[in-house]
Amino acid sequence: MSSQPDVSVVIPTRNRPELAVRAVHSALGQTHRDLEVIVVVDGPDPATEEALGQVADERLRVVVLPESGKAPNARNQGVRHAYGRWVALLDDDDEWLPEKLETQLALAATAKLASPIVATRMISRTPRADSVMPRRLPEADEPLSEYLTVRRGLFYGDGFIQTSTIMAPTELLRRVPFTVGLRRQQELDWTLRALQHDDVELLYAPEALVLWHQDENRERISLQNPWEEQLEWLRANRSLFTPRAYAAFTMSVLSSMAAPTRSTKVFRELLSEARSHGRPGAIDYVTYLQIWALPPAVRHRLRDAVLGRKTADA
Repeated sequence: MSSQPDVSVVIPTRNRPELAVRAVHSALGQTHRDLEVIVVVDGPDPATEEALGQVADERLRVVVLPESGKAPNARNQGVRHAYGRWVALLDDDDEWLPEKLETQLALAATAKLASPIVATRMISRTPRADSVMPRRLPEADEPLSEYLTVRRGLFYGDGFIQTSTIMAPTELLRRVPFTVGLRRQQELDWTLRALQHDDVELLYAPEALVLWHQDENRERISLQNPWEEQLEWLRANRSLFTPRAYAAFTMSVLSSMAAPTRSTKVFRELLSEARSHGRPGAIDYVTYLQIWALPPAVRHRLRDAVLGRKTADA
Protein backbone atom coordinates (compact mmCIF):
# COMPACT_ATOMS: atom_id res chain seq x y z
CA MET A 1 0.00 0.00 0.00
CA SER A 2 1.30 3.47 -0.85
CA SER A 3 1.81 5.98 1.97
CA GLN A 4 -1.10 8.03 0.59
CA PRO A 5 -3.66 5.76 -1.10
CA ASP A 6 -6.16 7.15 -3.54
CA VAL A 7 -9.16 6.03 -1.47
CA SER A 8 -9.81 5.36 2.20
CA VAL A 9 -12.73 3.00 2.74
CA VAL A 10 -14.50 3.59 6.06
CA ILE A 11 -16.61 0.77 7.53
CA PRO A 12 -18.33 1.26 10.91
CA THR A 13 -19.31 -1.95 12.69
CA ARG A 14 -20.30 -3.48 16.00
CA ASN A 15 -21.08 -7.05 17.06
CA ARG A 16 -21.44 -8.37 13.50
CA PRO A 17 -18.09 -10.00 12.75
CA GLU A 18 -19.23 -12.14 9.81
CA LEU A 19 -20.87 -9.20 8.07
CA ALA A 20 -17.90 -6.92 8.74
CA VAL A 21 -15.50 -9.44 7.22
CA ARG A 22 -17.75 -9.81 4.15
CA ALA A 23 -17.79 -6.03 3.68
CA VAL A 24 -14.00 -5.83 4.11
CA HIS A 25 -13.41 -8.50 1.47
CA SER A 26 -15.65 -6.66 -1.00
CA ALA A 27 -13.57 -3.51 -0.45
CA LEU A 28 -10.22 -5.26 -0.67
CA GLY A 29 -11.41 -7.03 -3.84
CA GLN A 30 -11.81 -3.81 -5.81
CA THR A 31 -10.21 -3.59 -9.24
CA HIS A 32 -8.72 -0.27 -8.12
CA ARG A 33 -6.23 -1.52 -5.56
CA ASP A 34 -4.59 1.70 -4.31
CA LEU A 35 -6.74 1.96 -1.22
CA GLU A 36 -6.87 1.43 2.50
CA VAL A 37 -9.74 -0.06 4.48
CA ILE A 38 -10.45 1.44 7.89
CA VAL A 39 -12.86 -0.56 10.02
CA VAL A 40 -14.12 1.45 12.98
CA VAL A 41 -15.31 -0.91 15.71
CA ASP A 42 -17.93 1.06 17.62
CA GLY A 43 -16.92 0.09 21.16
CA PRO A 44 -15.22 -2.97 22.67
CA ASP A 45 -16.04 -6.02 20.51
CA PRO A 46 -13.50 -8.87 20.87
CA ALA A 47 -15.29 -11.17 18.40
CA THR A 48 -15.09 -8.61 15.60
CA GLU A 49 -11.48 -7.76 16.39
CA GLU A 50 -10.58 -11.44 16.27
CA ALA A 51 -12.40 -12.00 12.97
CA LEU A 52 -10.75 -8.98 11.34
CA GLY A 53 -7.38 -10.14 12.64
CA GLN A 54 -7.69 -13.15 10.33
CA VAL A 55 -7.77 -10.91 7.22
CA ALA A 56 -4.23 -10.99 5.88
CA ASP A 57 -3.98 -7.74 3.95
CA GLU A 58 -1.75 -4.83 4.94
CA ARG A 59 -4.28 -2.38 3.51
CA LEU A 60 -6.65 -3.12 6.42
CA ARG A 61 -6.56 -1.00 9.58
CA VAL A 62 -8.83 -1.50 12.58
CA VAL A 63 -9.74 1.33 14.92
CA VAL A 64 -11.53 0.34 18.13
CA LEU A 65 -13.45 3.11 19.89
CA PRO A 66 -13.48 3.05 23.71
CA GLU A 67 -17.29 3.23 23.79
CA SER A 68 -20.18 3.10 21.36
CA GLY A 69 -21.16 6.38 19.71
CA LYS A 70 -23.26 4.84 16.87
CA ALA A 71 -22.63 4.83 13.14
CA PRO A 72 -22.42 8.58 12.35
CA ASN A 73 -19.76 9.08 15.02
CA ALA A 74 -17.88 5.97 13.88
CA ARG A 75 -17.86 7.26 10.29
CA ASN A 76 -16.53 10.62 11.46
CA GLN A 77 -13.79 8.89 13.45
CA GLY A 78 -12.84 6.81 10.43
CA VAL A 79 -12.59 9.92 8.26
CA ARG A 80 -10.23 11.47 10.81
CA HIS A 81 -7.93 8.45 10.42
CA ALA A 82 -8.05 8.48 6.61
CA TYR A 83 -4.89 9.03 4.55
CA GLY A 84 -6.55 8.95 1.13
CA ARG A 85 -7.68 11.94 -0.92
CA TRP A 86 -11.09 10.29 -1.21
CA VAL A 87 -13.24 8.51 1.34
CA ALA A 88 -15.72 5.84 0.28
CA LEU A 89 -18.29 4.79 2.85
CA LEU A 90 -19.43 1.19 3.30
CA ASP A 91 -21.92 -0.08 5.88
CA ASP A 92 -20.92 -3.39 7.41
CA ASP A 93 -24.00 -5.24 6.13
CA ASP A 94 -23.53 -4.19 2.49
CA GLU A 95 -21.15 -5.22 -0.29
CA TRP A 96 -19.50 -3.60 -3.29
CA LEU A 97 -19.15 -5.03 -6.75
CA PRO A 98 -15.48 -5.12 -7.86
CA GLU A 99 -15.57 -2.16 -10.28
CA LYS A 100 -17.21 0.33 -7.90
CA LEU A 101 -14.24 2.47 -6.95
CA GLU A 102 -12.67 2.35 -10.41
CA THR A 103 -15.95 3.60 -11.90
CA GLN A 104 -16.35 6.34 -9.31
CA LEU A 105 -12.81 7.64 -9.68
CA ALA A 106 -13.26 7.87 -13.45
CA LEU A 107 -16.49 9.79 -12.96
CA ALA A 108 -14.89 12.08 -10.36
CA ALA A 109 -12.29 13.08 -12.96
CA THR A 110 -15.11 14.64 -15.02
CA ALA A 111 -16.42 16.84 -12.20
CA LYS A 112 -16.88 20.53 -12.84
CA LEU A 113 -16.55 21.52 -9.19
CA ALA A 114 -13.72 20.86 -6.75
CA SER A 115 -15.57 18.67 -4.26
CA PRO A 116 -17.89 16.22 -6.01
CA ILE A 117 -20.00 13.69 -4.17
CA VAL A 118 -19.86 10.61 -6.38
CA ALA A 119 -22.64 8.05 -5.89
CA THR A 120 -23.72 4.95 -7.76
CA ARG A 121 -26.88 3.01 -8.32
CA MET A 122 -27.33 -0.05 -6.14
CA ILE A 123 -29.14 -3.37 -6.00
CA SER A 124 -31.67 -3.37 -3.16
CA ARG A 125 -31.90 -7.00 -2.05
CA THR A 126 -34.76 -8.20 0.14
CA PRO A 127 -35.62 -11.82 1.00
CA ARG A 128 -38.16 -11.71 -1.85
CA ALA A 129 -36.68 -9.69 -4.70
CA ASP A 130 -33.91 -7.52 -6.13
CA SER A 131 -34.55 -4.04 -7.49
CA VAL A 132 -32.24 -1.31 -8.74
CA MET A 133 -32.25 2.12 -7.10
CA PRO A 134 -32.37 4.93 -7.84
CA ARG A 135 -34.69 4.15 -10.72
CA ARG A 136 -33.73 7.37 -12.48
CA LEU A 137 -30.85 9.87 -12.33
CA PRO A 138 -31.20 13.62 -11.63
CA GLU A 139 -32.41 15.78 -14.46
CA ALA A 140 -30.60 18.96 -15.49
CA ASP A 141 -31.40 21.82 -13.09
CA GLU A 142 -33.64 19.58 -10.94
CA PRO A 143 -33.46 20.69 -7.27
CA LEU A 144 -31.60 17.87 -5.58
CA SER A 145 -33.78 17.95 -2.48
CA GLU A 146 -36.69 17.17 -4.82
CA TYR A 147 -34.75 14.51 -6.70
CA LEU A 148 -34.00 12.72 -3.42
CA THR A 149 -37.51 12.92 -1.95
CA VAL A 150 -40.27 13.39 -4.53
CA ARG A 151 -41.85 10.18 -5.82
CA ARG A 152 -43.14 9.73 -9.35
CA GLY A 153 -44.92 6.52 -8.36
CA LEU A 154 -46.23 4.96 -5.17
CA PHE A 155 -42.91 3.49 -4.04
CA TYR A 156 -39.68 5.09 -2.87
CA GLY A 157 -36.50 4.85 -4.92
CA ASP A 158 -37.10 7.12 -7.92
CA GLY A 159 -34.34 9.35 -6.59
CA PHE A 160 -32.19 7.89 -3.85
CA ILE A 161 -28.82 7.97 -2.12
CA GLN A 162 -27.52 5.39 0.33
CA THR A 163 -24.41 5.53 2.49
CA SER A 164 -22.57 2.62 0.88
CA THR A 165 -22.81 4.29 -2.54
CA ILE A 166 -21.07 7.52 -1.48
CA MET A 167 -17.50 8.52 -2.31
CA ALA A 168 -16.42 12.10 -1.55
CA PRO A 169 -13.24 14.08 -0.92
CA THR A 170 -11.82 13.43 2.53
CA GLU A 171 -11.60 17.16 3.09
CA LEU A 172 -15.34 17.54 2.43
CA LEU A 173 -16.25 14.81 4.92
CA ARG A 174 -14.10 16.56 7.51
CA ARG A 175 -15.63 19.92 6.70
CA VAL A 176 -19.17 18.48 6.79
CA PRO A 177 -19.24 15.57 9.26
CA PHE A 178 -22.18 13.26 9.79
CA THR A 179 -24.73 14.38 12.37
CA VAL A 180 -24.05 12.40 15.53
CA GLY A 181 -27.24 11.15 17.21
CA LEU A 182 -29.40 11.10 14.07
CA ARG A 183 -30.84 7.58 13.74
CA ARG A 184 -32.51 7.78 10.31
CA GLN A 185 -31.85 9.57 7.02
CA GLN A 186 -28.18 10.03 7.89
CA GLU A 187 -27.04 10.06 4.26
CA LEU A 188 -29.84 12.41 3.14
CA ASP A 189 -29.00 14.82 5.96
CA TRP A 190 -25.30 14.74 5.10
CA THR A 191 -25.80 15.07 1.34
CA LEU A 192 -28.17 18.02 1.55
CA ARG A 193 -25.91 19.84 4.01
CA ALA A 194 -22.83 19.19 1.89
CA LEU A 195 -24.62 20.47 -1.22
CA GLN A 196 -25.06 23.85 0.48
CA HIS A 197 -21.37 24.49 -0.21
CA ASP A 198 -20.56 26.23 -3.47
CA ASP A 199 -17.80 23.80 -4.46
CA VAL A 200 -19.95 20.65 -4.13
CA GLU A 201 -21.91 18.81 -6.82
CA LEU A 202 -23.59 15.41 -6.91
CA LEU A 203 -22.62 12.91 -9.62
CA TYR A 204 -24.14 9.47 -10.22
CA ALA A 205 -22.62 6.47 -11.93
CA PRO A 206 -25.45 4.78 -13.86
CA GLU A 207 -24.20 1.29 -12.99
CA ALA A 208 -25.57 -0.59 -9.95
CA LEU A 209 -22.35 -1.29 -8.02
CA VAL A 210 -23.52 -1.83 -4.43
CA LEU A 211 -25.47 -4.69 -2.88
CA TRP A 212 -27.79 -3.24 -0.22
CA HIS A 213 -28.83 -6.19 1.90
CA GLN A 214 -32.21 -5.57 3.51
CA ASP A 215 -32.51 -8.72 5.61
CA GLU A 216 -35.82 -8.04 7.31
CA ASN A 217 -35.20 -10.52 10.13
CA ARG A 218 -32.04 -8.67 11.22
CA GLU A 219 -31.94 -5.57 13.39
CA ARG A 220 -30.86 -2.51 11.43
CA ILE A 221 -31.16 1.23 11.89
CA SER A 222 -33.40 1.58 8.83
CA LEU A 223 -36.06 -0.58 10.49
CA GLN A 224 -36.41 1.74 13.48
CA ASN A 225 -39.25 4.26 13.42
CA PRO A 226 -38.31 7.38 15.44
CA TRP A 227 -40.89 9.54 13.67
CA GLU A 228 -41.03 12.26 16.34
CA GLU A 229 -37.25 12.62 16.31
CA GLN A 230 -37.32 12.71 12.51
CA LEU A 231 -40.02 15.40 12.49
CA GLU A 232 -37.91 17.51 14.83
CA TRP A 233 -34.94 17.10 12.48
CA LEU A 234 -37.07 18.00 9.46
CA ARG A 235 -38.39 21.18 11.06
CA ALA A 236 -34.89 22.24 12.09
CA ASN A 237 -33.60 21.71 8.55
CA ARG A 238 -36.46 23.16 6.51
CA SER A 239 -34.01 25.39 4.63
CA LEU A 240 -32.46 22.31 3.01
CA PHE A 241 -35.71 21.46 1.20
CA THR A 242 -37.83 23.16 -1.42
CA PRO A 243 -41.53 23.34 -0.43
CA ARG A 244 -42.23 20.50 -2.85
CA ALA A 245 -39.50 18.33 -1.30
CA TYR A 246 -40.60 19.21 2.26
CA ALA A 247 -44.13 18.01 1.57
CA ALA A 248 -42.94 14.87 -0.20
CA PHE A 249 -40.61 13.87 2.62
CA THR A 250 -43.31 14.46 5.24
CA MET A 251 -45.96 12.49 3.38
CA SER A 252 -43.76 9.56 2.37
CA VAL A 253 -40.63 8.97 4.46
CA LEU A 254 -41.91 10.48 7.69
CA SER A 255 -45.39 9.02 7.36
CA SER A 256 -43.90 5.55 6.78
CA MET A 257 -42.30 5.81 10.21
CA ALA A 258 -45.43 7.16 11.88
CA ALA A 259 -48.12 5.01 10.25
CA PRO A 260 -47.61 2.01 12.59
CA THR A 261 -48.99 4.19 15.40
CA ARG A 262 -52.42 4.01 13.67
CA SER A 263 -53.10 7.35 15.35
CA THR A 264 -55.60 9.71 13.71
CA LYS A 265 -53.99 12.56 15.64
CA VAL A 266 -50.60 11.82 14.10
CA PHE A 267 -52.22 11.38 10.68
CA ARG A 268 -53.70 14.88 10.91
CA GLU A 269 -50.51 16.38 12.35
CA LEU A 270 -48.29 15.22 9.52
CA LEU A 271 -50.82 16.17 6.86
CA SER A 272 -51.01 19.64 8.38
CA GLU A 273 -47.21 19.87 8.51
CA ALA A 274 -46.92 19.06 4.81
CA ARG A 275 -49.66 21.49 3.76
CA SER A 276 -48.57 24.34 6.06
CA HIS A 277 -44.88 24.33 5.21
CA GLY A 278 -44.72 22.48 1.90
CA ARG A 279 -46.43 22.16 -1.44
CA PRO A 280 -47.84 18.63 -1.87
CA GLY A 281 -48.51 17.19 -5.29
CA ALA A 282 -51.26 14.76 -6.21
CA ILE A 283 -48.90 11.77 -5.92
CA ASP A 284 -48.07 12.80 -2.36
CA TYR A 285 -51.70 12.55 -1.29
CA VAL A 286 -52.08 9.13 -2.91
CA THR A 287 -48.83 7.95 -1.32
CA TYR A 288 -49.88 9.26 2.06
CA LEU A 289 -53.22 7.46 1.99
CA GLN A 290 -51.75 4.12 0.90
CA ILE A 291 -49.04 4.31 3.57
CA TRP A 292 -51.63 4.81 6.29
CA ALA A 293 -54.15 2.35 4.83
CA LEU A 294 -51.87 -0.64 4.17
CA PRO A 295 -49.78 -2.49 6.77
CA PRO A 296 -46.02 -2.25 6.13
CA ALA A 297 -45.70 -5.96 5.26
CA VAL A 298 -48.39 -5.63 2.58
CA ARG A 299 -46.72 -2.51 1.13
CA HIS A 300 -43.36 -4.26 1.04
CA ARG A 301 -44.74 -7.29 -0.79
CA LEU A 302 -46.58 -5.06 -3.25
CA ARG A 303 -43.45 -2.99 -3.84
CA ASP A 304 -41.34 -6.07 -4.48
CA ALA A 305 -43.94 -7.52 -6.83
CA VAL A 306 -44.11 -4.31 -8.87
CA LEU A 307 -40.45 -3.30 -8.83
CA GLY A 308 -38.48 -6.49 -8.25
CA ARG A 309 -36.27 -7.56 -11.15
CA LYS A 310 -36.04 -11.14 -9.96
CA THR A 311 -36.86 -13.20 -6.91
CA ALA A 312 -34.10 -13.42 -4.38
CA ASP A 313 -33.73 -17.18 -4.81
CA ALA A 314 -33.89 -17.13 -8.61
